[in-house]
Amino acid sequence: MLGTFELTVMPAAGEAPVPEGTPVAEAVQAIAAGKAADAARRAGPEALVLGADTVVCLEGRVLGKPRDENDAFRMLRALSGRKHTVYTGMALRQGERLATDYAAADVWFRELTDGEISAYIATGSPMDKAGAYGAQDMAALFVERIDGEFYTVVGLPLCRLGQMLKAFGTELWGNDG
Repeated sequence: MLGTFELTVMPAAGEAPVPEGTPVAEAVQAIAAGKAADAARRAGPEALVLGADTVVCLEGRVLGKPRDENDAFRMLRALSGRKHTVYTGMALRQGERLATDYAAADVWFRELTDGEISAYIATGSPMDKAGAYGAQDMAALFVERIDGEFYTVVGLPLCRLGQMLKAFGTELWGNDG
């Protein structure tokens, strides 16, 4: 039996800066923990809170959300025909209890034309996504291959999250007996 939950979405007020030189996997977990702490302050001590953060990493450079359309174009042009890694950090918090984890997936883009990039940017979709694309939207047409969990690329690795929730005592499929 699948459990039932009351779900409330609380966008984080902002992201705390991470010290320069912090490994990407640690950085996304730290940002996710900060988001979870912010939401937990508003939700109360009994609430089980999830914070998450996703970044795209291309040859050691972190690509967050684009600042504007020119930045989105620059990111997508850089990703064209290349492999990059998507990191998603997660943090579960309930009261003082905190658990963090992350997942990574390698993504290969096919070679993109400037026209394809411009048309995709015109949809507005890239503007709120790390790396300026969403594998769950029309940018799926850019993705040749993913090594790793698809949901990591989308921004919430569900398999890993399910295991974290289980460790917190939230059994999604009922009691094992």
